[in-house]
Amino acid sequence: MQPRLGPDRPGVPFEGFPMSESSPKNAPASAYRATLNMPDTPFPMRGDLPKREPGWIKEWNDQGVYKQLRDARRGAPKFILHDGPPYANGQIHIGHAVNKILKDMIVKARQLEGFDALYTPGWDCHGLPIENAIEKKHGRNLPRDEMQARGRAFATEQIAQQLVDFQRLGVLGEWDNPYKTMNFASEAGQLRALKKVMERGFVYRGLKPVYWCFDCASSLAEFEIEYQDKQSQTLDVMFPAADPARLAAAFGLERLDKDAFIVIWTTTAWTIPANQALNVNPELEYSLVDTPRGLLIVASALVEKCLTRWQLEGKVLATALGEKLDHIPFQHPLGAMDKGYDRVSPVYLADYATADDGTGIVHSAPAYGVDDFNSCVANGMDYQDILNPVQGNGVYAPELPLFGGQHIWKAVPVILDALKVAGRLLDTTTISHSYPHCWRHKSPVIYRAAAQWFVRMDEGEGVFTDPAQKPAKTLRQIALEAIEHTRFYPENGKARLRDMIAGRPDWCISRQRSWGVPLPFFLHVDTGALHPRTMEIIDQAASIVEQGGIEAWSRVSAADILGAEEAAHYTKSTDILEVWFDSGSTFWHVLRGTHAGMHHDEGPEADLYLEGHDQHRGWFHSSLLLASAIFGRAPYRGLLTHGFTVDGQGKKMSKSLGNTVSPQEVSGKLGAEIIRLWVAATDYSGDLAIDDKILARVVDAYRRIRNTLRFLLANVSDFDPARDAVPFGEMLEIDRWALTRAAQFQEELLAHYKVYEFHPVVAKLQLFCSEDLGGFYLDVLKDRLYTTAPRSLARRSAQTALHQITHAMLRWMAPFLSFTAEEAWKVFGSSASIFTETYGTIAHADEGLLAKWQRIRAIRDVVNKEIEAVRASGGIGASLQADITLSAPPEDHALLASLGDDLKFVFIVSAIELVAGSALQVGVRTRSDAKCERCWHYRADVGHDAQHPTLCGRCTSNLYGSGESRAHA
Repeated sequence: MQPRLGPDRPGVPFEGFPMSESSPKNAPASAYRATLNMPDTPFPMRGDLPKREPGWIKEWNDQGVYKQLRDARRGAPKFILHDGPPYANGQIHIGHAVNKILKDMIVKARQLEGFDALYTPGWDCHGLPIENAIEKKHGRNLPRDEMQARGRAFATEQIAQQLVDFQRLGVLGEWDNPYKTMNFASEAGQLRALKKVMERGFVYRGLKPVYWCFDCASSLAEFEIEYQDKQSQTLDVMFPAADPARLAAAFGLERLDKDAFIVIWTTTAWTIPANQALNVNPELEYSLVDTPRGLLIVASALVEKCLTRWQLEGKVLATALGEKLDHIPFQHPLGAMDKGYDRVSPVYLADYATADDGTGIVHSAPAYGVDDFNSCVANGMDYQDILNPVQGNGVYAPELPLFGGQHIWKAVPVILDALKVAGRLLDTTTISHSYPHCWRHKSPVIYRAAAQWFVRMDEGEGVFTDPAQKPAKTLRQIALEAIEHTRFYPENGKARLRDMIAGRPDWCISRQRSWGVPLPFFLHVDTGALHPRTMEIIDQAASIVEQGGIEAWSRVSAADILGAEEAAHYTKSTDILEVWFDSGSTFWHVLRGTHAGMHHDEGPEADLYLEGHDQHRGWFHSSLLLASAIFGRAPYRGLLTHGFTVDGQGKKMSKSLGNTVSPQEVSGKLGAEIIRLWVAATDYSGDLAIDDKILARVVDAYRRIRNTLRFLLANVSDFDPARDAVPFGEMLEIDRWALTRAAQFQEELLAHYKVYEFHPVVAKLQLFCSEDLGGFYLDVLKDRLYTTAPRSLARRSAQTALHQITHAMLRWMAPFLSFTAEEAWKVFGSSASIFTETYGTIAHADEGLLAKWQRIRAIRDVVNKEIEAVRASGGIGASLQADITLSAPPEDHALLASLGDDLKFVFIVSAIELVAGSALQVGVRTRSDAKCERCWHYRADVGHDAQHPTLCGRCTSNLYGSGESRAHA
């Protein structure tokens, strides 16, 4: 493939343009070069993206482009993508870039589709990570007012940094008015959302085990838990029978001749000091086994496995169903070590005790397990009787016998030693198992009973329920129904979210921290009951916060709200709402509050929520629960999830591995446009791989697209559609085919855009540029563009097609190649942004041409293959030296004959003889005629005009006569 001569300097290739095989190598400057219609455009070959992109961002900001877009769509149907707020902490990473670029592409695609596509970026500002950052710098136990002041300042600083980085990626949005969950109005809105949830009966206060992180020093929600492997000690522990006679009767024996023990198996040695009960399955059979260590009770199905593990010989004396053991008491295994453990543990019946592993008996510490807690409470245990010796920092209370003051993880070997000394430990070993960890700190968590505020998933009464507003269905039922009315991209997200909602416990919404929206409650000092005017107080608190932020509420005393007399009987809660309530309620306090124009009047507030697939347990989850609680439906019509970023080998990115990719560095070196193209070209439904090699391929793809675009722009530089456009019916046939193909192609692309599929768009656009355009249409077109008279029908027909295709292509690529599309759009002289445009329609398509030209292209491929074989053997140079004889069967013959003399231009040869035959056959000969200096065709009429001895007849006609006649190509 040899380059055409460039327009600027004789003998210099016009670099970057689609080339033709008709171009000669090292061609000398032609005397007639100036008579050619050579391409010309100010659109440069090199994008120089790192230097030029910041200028476009500045122009967008200075000219208020986002407002221009809104003005251009005033009154149009809305499309609302609600931004899941990134956390205001630290520089953005490549995962942030993926997320924001995907959102931007979707919004821009909908904008071009004709929607009023609104996008307000937001930030999640409260919560533990900011508190942790402040505590690292300023120390722990800061006063609440200082933590809040420093938290607000820190979040403000982080947002300013992230905002610049997000804009650098070419993301358009309401950057001058983003939403922040720490804005006073948003903080007040969260309180009003809480009131609505309470009115509908979903909020209650209860003592129950919740996930607790020692590093957070606070409870955690289900959303904030991830599972990692953990090393733990297993232990088989013997509990002595406290009523041997009753135990004997349960097994149908008159008496027991040895000491008897029930044996439990656990992986949480630290819970043994808090044991208060034992659980057996009422329908399982249990055996009383005679061993050298005494009479041991285990599930019958596990007898052999247990004896092997304990290295004991044993004989089954009797069996009994679990129901026979109900309420039989056993002594705590450490009772003989310290009188503080001199208590009994009764057996309670529970279905969750199984014979799958262990011993079939579960030890129950109700403060540290949900099932244990529910079992003990159901069997009459009062809340105040539940033992809870583990403090919020993971250390046993000082008064706990034997282990007081020790951290629970460090106390495990001490507990094992105590059990050994007491003669109650049968076996211990180390295992690795999946264990819940804090999402933020990556440290193991525990269940820990605490008085917390919950959103109820199932039946039950809430505090201050308004009977008129209480829904007939449970929150779980409402949320599951809402999922059925939501579209998922990809579809497998539906099952993921549904399973999480179906199996989740009640949502603990309270936290014991400072930097967050307060729970504005006053609790009676004796009963713990809420003040009877709580709903009014929430309204009052919201007004106070709206004026002065959460800091203003912190300064309010109980006497200020209740009066001095009542204040003596109430304490002001210091709990805050957990951060998932902040972001999960943004559909309420942002879309219906601070940015009220950003929601649909009817139905869900947003068309789409888009985040990483981890948000099925995060923002998607909390938003669904709160909208279901308030409105009885989801806040979104669709959910889109994307994967995580990994390196080229599929490994998770890590600073320690040195495989991270910084969006700031890529933007500075290659341009943000390359990141955008990489995001668009990658299937986001799985993990997104990125490294230098992958980016190099993206750069190459970008250059190919840019070069095609440059060729298109260069060949319509003298075209004025108002003056020069040719009506569709008068255009040459191949030009009508090109527009028809472009119209068909646009339909394909827009179908992908509608369902948020970008990688097929990029792949097909690249193929369209290389195959439909560069490999065929533009290749055929160049002779006509360059050699026919500037204002001839033949050239203006081609330019009409190219002008429409260029306009369409800029719109196709604008959602992901936004900088490049905007730059090229300005070449047309437009002062407005391309995003004020719409896709529009490519007029007057003739679908009957598609099949015809598809077959012609297939035959052309066969001919080109034969020409290439002759050229490879040295028989000819460029394809224009070829003289072709083409034998074709009747149907193909008729198809090709319909093009008349224009057939040679389609095949880019100087002459072609079409003959009838039974099969497709190609003969290639070397053309013996002279070559025209201007068009490079080999023709018998070169030199027919003595004044122009080096020109052919068509060139002299195009230059000095009426011009050649073209009808098809």
